[in-house]
Amino acid sequence: MATALTPRTDVAGIYRPAGQLDAATALAPYKGAWNSRLAAHLLRRAGFGSSPDEAAKYGSMDVHAAVDALINFPPTDSLPAPGDLYDPRTALMQYVQQGMRPATLDDMTKRKIGQDVRQHERQSIIALQRWWLNRMLATPAPLQEKMALYFHGHFTSAAIQKGVSPGMVYNQNQLFRTNALGNLRELTWQVSIDPAMMIYLDNARSDPQHPNENYARELMELFTLGVGNYTEQDVRESARAWTGWVLRPRVGDVQFVASRHDQGSKTFLGQTGNWGGRDIVDIIFKQPASATFFANSLLNFFVYNGPEAQLVDAVAKLIRKNDFNIKPVMSTLLRSNVFYSSRAYRALVKSPVEFAIGTYKTLGAKQVDDSAQRALVQMGQILFYPPNVAGWPGGANWLTSQTVIARENFLASIVNSPMMDGVDWMQKMPLKASQAAKDLVATVLHGDASEQGVAQLTDYLNGAGTSALGMLSGENYPERIRGAAYLTMAMPAYQLN
Repeated sequence: MATALTPRTDVAGIYRPAGQLDAATALAPYKGAWNSRLAAHLLRRAGFGSSPDEAAKYGSMDVHAAVDALINFPPTDSLPAPGDLYDPRTALMQYVQQGMRPATLDDMTKRKIGQDVRQHERQSIIALQRWWLNRMLATPAPLQEKMALYFHGHFTSAAIQKGVSPGMVYNQNQLFRTNALGNLRELTWQVSIDPAMMIYLDNARSDPQHPNENYARELMELFTLGVGNYTEQDVRESARAWTGWVLRPRVGDVQFVASRHDQGSKTFLGQTGNWGGRDIVDIIFKQPASATFFANSLLNFFVYNGPEAQLVDAVAKLIRKNDFNIKPVMSTLLRSNVFYSSRAYRALVKSPVEFAIGTYKTLGAKQVDDSAQRALVQMGQILFYPPNVAGWPGGANWLTSQTVIARENFLASIVNSPMMDGVDWMQKMPLKASQAAKDLVATVLHGDASEQGVAQLTDYLNGAGTSALGMLSGENYPERIRGAAYLTMAMPAYQLN
């Protein structure tokens, strides 16, 4: 049986955490102590953090009720839809209707039109980023958005590049949301014929005479099997099978055109037939390596980095048992001993998105402000613009000298903004510096700070090292509490999930 956690005060957990795995009980239901601190851990992993009230609410439930509340998504119909998304096809058609046909335009005019279209596309993506960040913050179904973020970094596509329009980006985002706890095999198939993916990885350009191998390779290497579980011949045969799916540019959707499909026999992963794209996905998911690949990926994202082979194998077995339906798998993980173990607690580095939205959550904000998107650029995570097809590397890569400064600057901008005037719990901090320091650590970090850290907060609140207004008082209270809140969020534990 897992035991109650002791506060974690270090910055370990960037790689596999120290200690030994109890493989026999790792996935068994957790039966240890339950409180708001563990509830906050659950809400960080299965969502984007919590306000003090949310942590208390989930802490008042038992672990199974808390997980059930997250796994069974409540309705999200009340959340706003994104604004009108810029459609470059419509814009270019308007130019044509004005008599500005490509054949009649000089190079300078063509460049100007192209620049205008790109500028509007970028503005539309920026608005879509803002919409998704606010949805992460406001949704009553945080696990749904967390899974959408997970899949966004797993099945990567990039906005605007190669002609991926804002509408296509949104539709792919919705695909991830709709299939958040669905079937991995079915999602992989739907992603394979998604317009954004087809353009980004060049399947839209594939034909029997020149089958494009880009998607065929990444489908196995990065999305489903991993290196070493297929051959170059498998890549070539898979590429042949994917021919026939074409993009209709004027409509923006895809369709299968039999005359453009390679009808020949193909041998893929040891099986021979006149395979198409759907067959390729089905054959991939019959490989033992597929369940292992997704088990490793889910554990790295939700539990800890570098999971042991025994744990990966156990989760892979669970995935196969449930025929790649992800809901029962996540239900087991989120209520397991290993998930609530001291080895998993604060064992992952927060991504910039988790860090930013978690900060707004902690402060009880209702929407993100203008600083969020600028800060995310500096922190190294721009939604809809992954660095490459492998997605964001994560882990220790999130914490460099530059990105840590960016995180601190983001926190400083938040604590000095008018938003702080509405943070209820900050107005209730006691005037006694030592107690205020303890309350800040309890509220922001759920007690995960060293005695030295609490002492330093107390000294700051008492004006140590400065003659400005001396000890904490009604006169300097707002400024000191804001400063202490910043110092608390700048502590090591706040960087960790």
